[in-house]
Amino acid sequence: MATVEPGIARHYDISGLEQRILAALADTGVEIAHLRAGDLEAVDEFHIGGVAATRELIDRMGLKPGAELLDIGSGVGGPARFVANSIGADVTGIDLTQSYVDIATSLSKRTGLADKTRFVQGSALDMPFADASFDAAMILHVGMNLPDKPKLMSEAARVLRSGGVFAVYDVMRLKDGALTYPLPWASDETMSFVATPDDYRSAAVAAGFSVTAERPRGAFAVEFFATIRARMAAAQAEGRKPPPGVGLIMGEDARTKVANITAALEGGILAPVELLLRLG
Repeated sequence: MATVEPGIARHYDISGLEQRILAALADTGVEIAHLRAGDLEAVDEFHIGGVAATRELIDRMGLKPGAELLDIGSGVGGPARFVANSIGADVTGIDLTQSYVDIATSLSKRTGLADKTRFVQGSALDMPFADASFDAAMILHVGMNLPDKPKLMSEAARVLRSGGVFAVYDVMRLKDGALTYPLPWASDETMSFVATPDDYRSAAVAAGFSVTAERPRGAFAVEFFATIRARMAAAQAEGRKPPPGVGLIMGEDARTKVANITAALEGGILAPVELLLRLG
């Protein structure tokens, strides 16, 4: 894994990203000096379905105020802030990319959530946390970069307390078929480790989890990207910048990445899938 991690971190590292995010929001009339967590939702939820997908996943987890939640692959902190803000959970995020950790920390400070969120740099496959540190965990569109699903599940099981819920929302392979790169999570096939729902389930059960729910979200994903493409096209036709969205985090080739993931979704090769797992 050590050989692919630096490349994956570089794939996500975009120079000046926080400044780009703030400038894009300022363009839409957001008061940056009085930034709220909700102002960031269009740009800090880097997964299919954005904040709507986060909300649905969190609703199914049954979290209580004060719960200690781990966000594995926390990116620039959107889902962590959403949970801290909406439920009052205490959220720890871990991410491979140091610049994401820095941006997540900064944005939480700007939105007044520094006391409810913290972010650390590290690998999902070797987490710097003690055993039984968290009540619950979530992973949103991160497993596609993790070659060892059994290790992901055993690490999640290790850091969770007995009875803890682990919510997975990853892009998974539903049938055979070639993928075209770049994709949102990978510049090329050397950093893409898309697996089947069965791979996730078997790894989870081996680590001591039971599968309590599973939901494919393919149609939801197709609709999400159709909306993004329509917004991009409308902005281009009118000669204006597209509205802020996940394209900011995807960088210069965002349009190509969106086209490639859309083709795989529409072909039924890939789909985001929700899994709810319970430890013990």
